[in-house]
Amino acid sequence: MTVTSATAGRLRTRTGGPKDDGPKILEHLAGWAFVVVLAMLVTQLGLI
Repeated sequence: MTVTSATAGRLRTRTGGPKDDGPKILEHLAGWAFVVVLAMLVTQLGLI
């Protein structure tokens, strides 16, 4: 067993996911801001 394979299980980096606790209100605001900007872009380009 190499050092890399022995420590791979212990040194996993977090990539987000269900157990990632963070500012959920900030995520919601950023998501809605993206939706609004995308809707304005689509409207300005005449795609709808």
